[in-house]
Amino acid sequence: MIQAIIKKGKVLGKITPSPNVSEGSVLIKVVNSCISAGTEMSGVTNSGKSLIKRAMEQPAQVAKVINMAKSIGISKTLAKVKGTIDAGNATGYSISGVVIAIGEGVESFKIGDKVAAAGAGIANHAEYVDVPQNLVMKMQQNLDFKEASTVTLGGIAMQGVRRADMKFGEFCVVTGAGILGLLAMQMLKLSGIRVAVIDLDENRLNIAKELGAEIILNPNKEDPVKTIDSWSGGYGADCVLFAAATNSSSPLAQSFQMTKKKGRVVLLGVVGMDINRADIYTKELDFLISTSYGPGRYDKSYEDKGCDYPYAYVRWTENRNMTEYLRLLTLKQIELDRVINGIYSIENVTQAFESLQAPEKPLMVLLDYGKVELENIKEYLSEDKKIVTNNNIIIKKGTIKIALIGSGGFGAGMHLPNIEKMPNKYKLYAVMSRTGHSAKSVAKQYGAKYATTDYDEILNDKNIDLVLIATRHDSHASFVLQALEAGKHVFVEKPLATNQDELNSIKEFYQSDVENKPILFTAFNRRFSKYLNEIRKHTSKRVNPLFIQYRMNAGFIPLDHWVHENGGRIIGEGCHIIDLMTSLTNEKVISISSESLTPQNEKFLNSDNKSIVLKYEDGSVANIQYFAMGSKELSKEYMEVHFDNKTIVMDDYKFLKGYGIKIDEITTKISQKGQFEELEVLHDTLSGKNDKWAIELWDMIQTTEITFSI
Repeated sequence: MIQAIIKKGKVLGKITPSPNVSEGSVLIKVVNSCISAGTEMSGVTNSGKSLIKRAMEQPAQVAKVINMAKSIGISKTLAKVKGTIDAGNATGYSISGVVIAIGEGVESFKIGDKVAAAGAGIANHAEYVDVPQNLVMKMQQNLDFKEASTVTLGGIAMQGVRRADMKFGEFCVVTGAGILGLLAMQMLKLSGIRVAVIDLDENRLNIAKELGAEIILNPNKEDPVKTIDSWSGGYGADCVLFAAATNSSSPLAQSFQMTKKKGRVVLLGVVGMDINRADIYTKELDFLISTSYGPGRYDKSYEDKGCDYPYAYVRWTENRNMTEYLRLLTLKQIELDRVINGIYSIENVTQAFESLQAPEKPLMVLLDYGKVELENIKEYLSEDKKIVTNNNIIIKKGTIKIALIGSGGFGAGMHLPNIEKMPNKYKLYAVMSRTGHSAKSVAKQYGAKYATTDYDEILNDKNIDLVLIATRHDSHASFVLQALEAGKHVFVEKPLATNQDELNSIKEFYQSDVENKPILFTAFNRRFSKYLNEIRKHTSKRVNPLFIQYRMNAGFIPLDHWVHENGGRIIGEGCHIIDLMTSLTNEKVISISSESLTPQNEKFLNSDNKSIVLKYEDGSVANIQYFAMGSKELSKEYMEVHFDNKTIVMDDYKFLKGYGIKIDEITTKISQKGQFEELEVLHDTLSGKNDKWAIELWDMIQTTEITFSI
């Protein structure tokens, strides 16, 4: 399919793999999409700036990159930054089209429904989009796709009007006669509000007048504060709805000055935020922010998982706002004829965006993808989900050919740079991801043969030896089992599974004839680090059991983050430490006990603040402290291993020291947790050099079941 990609100051139409429908979502064949002249053009402009200029303007991002370099090293950080820049970014967040597939759990839509959809990074400028159901709105049959494609901008304007909370007959000033201002103005008029519109562009002011503004003002020609004071009978406006985009703080100061005592200013657009206290204090003004489409925005439970808010308690969610906007369009109570100034085919997306940079730039530009014929739905669904990215791939004999599943930060940022350093052992052959653009960009960066959004493409490819799964935790077990059943060796990022039923399905696969079945490897990488290899040289010769103390200062993660789902952080990350303890003792666990913190409020969870004690068959004891409430200034991981009047201390995989024992006291600048070494050990198994699995099956199962118990 063709998709609009922002890259180095331009927007290009790129061929990318088309998406599949996801659980809780609908797959839409797009008919029209609406370009947001403000938000999207800002992204285009920023992408054309040099790295130095971008760094100067975004110090927070620079700090993030520096921290990344400290964590994973400069070379991997540079590779990740380069990959992001070279790939470009998908753009768009407002579309209309026809539903051609329904995801599991979706009941409110059917194939053939005319719909509009919203969502940055979701409802992109692309021929096909996969959108969660709460961001999809049904269209009335007689509503035109072109008008409906403006749904997101309509929702943004409507939320601004709702935040203004105006009453019939009150005075409102709309600052900015761009698309949001003109839409908001029409909604205010429908509500019986007297509206004045301010802008520097005479043409836009004339459109505002035609669409019902009571008065229009150009600040270059008259003093808007005096004019509004006179218009409102000397009281000032009840509200100013600021819908312009500027870096200056002066327009905001004017907004405060033209507002009545105890009035309000609602920020819908962008403005400089240097506020003069005197402008707001004596009038006791309310300064409000309007957040995008309305209640539900940025709430993952609402947007991603489809959890709606009760109608009685949240009357106007973002979906209800946009549905109402579509109704107003259908009734012709909001007019767009003067607002839509250009329509371009998706093939001409570059020209469409360039038109918005012209001296007399249009208010709104749409992209057109052609009509949807329902009888062609099978054809749409068979749209190519595989894109060849390297026809000249060279693979040395005996090299393990890898398919990466999941092109997110860790898989692409950690594993692929390591794989690239092992050309005689591994070669990336394919990349599969839910997002086609992401899969394609990673495949191109690392020279893979193709990118796809279809897992079956990977499973049916006889050239692929090893499937590397680096998706979200809840998908691991399913992907693992499908790959094993297809005869592929599997490297899966932890955890192996998130519940006992998932793990049982994998155990059942290996119940018989294990030697002739594919090899399974769970990425418990810490056991392979140079630090642990050195420790094991000495602990393997011990006379008495081990007493191990391990501290994981895991760090606070907001409670709505996905890592707390599907078993949470003990199953998702604590498994690393449990595996590590077994790798040191090389014994089976005979007892497990744990205690959780009892927080006094909802800031912290008991599920990621735990003390764990494991007892092993040989008498060894491991005491693990896993917590999220520690200081960031404290190193993340620390271990003491005590045995036979000897102690070895390892600090954050950067420092190793022995007490009462002579060891190789290793020091490294960055944490070296064994991600490179685990690939080397796995290759020994896959190539037949080592007839034992890198981690034995019982060991992986024991670790996973212990996390369930805890």
